[in-house]
Amino acid sequence: MQGYTQLAVRATANLFEGPHYVDDTLTQMDLIGVGSLPIVMLTGFFIGAVMVLQTAAQFERFGQTVLVGDVVAISIVRELGPSITSLLVAGRCASGIASELGSMQVTEQVDAMRAMGTDPIKKLVTPRVLAGTLMLPLLTAISDFIGLLGGFLISHFQLRLDPVQYWTRSIHALEFGDLIQGLVKPLIFGFILTSVGCYYGLNVRGGTQGVGRATTQSVVTASVFILVTNFFITRVMLFIFAK
Repeated sequence: MQGYTQLAVRATANLFEGPHYVDDTLTQMDLIGVGSLPIVMLTGFFIGAVMVLQTAAQFERFGQTVLVGDVVAISIVRELGPSITSLLVAGRCASGIASELGSMQVTEQVDAMRAMGTDPIKKLVTPRVLAGTLMLPLLTAISDFIGLLGGFLISHFQLRLDPVQYWTRSIHALEFGDLIQGLVKPLIFGFILTSVGCYYGLNVRGGTQGVGRATTQSVVTASVFILVTNFFITRVMLFIFAK
């Protein structure tokens, strides 16, 4: 924890002093954001569809199928969207970051950077952390919309729910606190998954086997860290907005 905290603090502090590696940051934004877009959209669609299937069976018993839009919107925007998106990106990107930096560490490219006077934290870690922090809220927003769209298609063709009614209730069910939760969580989760991947990548020991261990550990640690942090963020947000 001490080593990870020092790395995270240094990566954050580097944002306020030069040099800034803008090209590296844009490259990582493309790899993390655009590269994760297909799996995020696909997963978001089926999450919304499954939510409708699960809730419709219960609401039909009481003749309240109109509430499907409310439940889908609140659950996806407040909780499922940020959590599932972050776990997917952690599985895809945290492992990739750890393996990439781990390979550089094993082949002594990181030591060569230090010998040439380049700070590896500023060159390798800060662009990845900044890219993940900026892109994950955008990916979550896209996932939320695709999830609502998937829920709409199932509710319209299976429950025969009116489109205007579904979208109206979905939008009106969301309050300011729900939107804040849906945006604050991915900001923090993006920082966590990229910084954890960088930490394990830069601390690889034991050659190629160490790279494999670091890749696995980065995904597991980032996923657990995200879920634990999610609990505390949710508790604080519910307290702030008096839910």
